[in-house]
Amino acid sequence: MGKMTKVKNFFVSVWHLWYMKYVLVCVIGVLVVGFLDENSVMSHFNHLQRIGELKEEIKEYDELNQKNKKYIKELQENPKAIEKIARERYFMKADDEDIFVLSDDEEPKPQVENEGAK
Repeated sequence: MGKMTKVKNFFVSVWHLWYMKYVLVCVIGVLVVGFLDENSVMSHFNHLQRIGELKEEIKEYDELNQKNKKYIKELQENPKAIEKIARERYFMKADDEDIFVLSDDEEPKPQVENEGAK
């Protein structure tokens, strides 16, 4: 018990120092501002990271938007482009053409029943 009494006396003597109250308030303030508050430094860095990710997404969508605008402009100006889409996507054909659709899908193998069980 001698050691516990010494430790307790040490903390009591430190607590009664005139500047300790200010140190405690500063430490609590740093903890709140740095980590616990919704506007903390950590959340600020998280928000900065999220902003960077969103800017990259915006860049990708802007590029896609420009590509689609060019595609729409081509469709409006070139009737052959509409014909190409009709042939590729909807398998449409001219009257004098035949279309063959090739598939990469594997055909299911027929199941053979056990012949020894007859």
